Amino acid sequence: MNAEITLVGNEFVQRFSATRRGARLARRLAAHQLDEWGVPYGSELSDDVTLIVSELAANAVLHGLVPGRDFELRLAALADTLRIEVSDARGEREPEIRPSRPGAESGFGLHLVAALATSWGVKDRVVGKTVWAELATAR
Repeated sequence: MNAEITLVGNEFVQRFSATRRGARLARRLAAHQLDEWGVPYGSELSDDVTLIVSELAANAVLHGLVPGRDFELRLAALADTLRIEVSDARGEREPEIRPSRPGAESGFGLHLVAALATSWGVKDRVVGKTVWAELATAR
């Protein structure tokens, strides 16, 4: 299904506990927010965004955890692009795509992000880092 969605000026920001439950809630609220913006549940864009949020939030919980610190999800609609940012408190551990190991059951999250996103990267912040991904809203 090809759809052009205009989401200019919309932003969603929420902090979550750095737990599995927090990561799951981030994914669910991202899907809900997209639906509020007119991106229906189950659409290609909604599914791609929720998968990216799920992977980045899981990484924030597993690899970016600093005890007592939350992670933050930010969704921003910029003209014809949807930007996803997940920030955690651990700045010294930047994510990197590693070669897949035969038979491995984990380690594919950033491969999925790279495959689905138009672009993605990492930026420093005052405390920790932000991993971001962008997707075109015109599909």
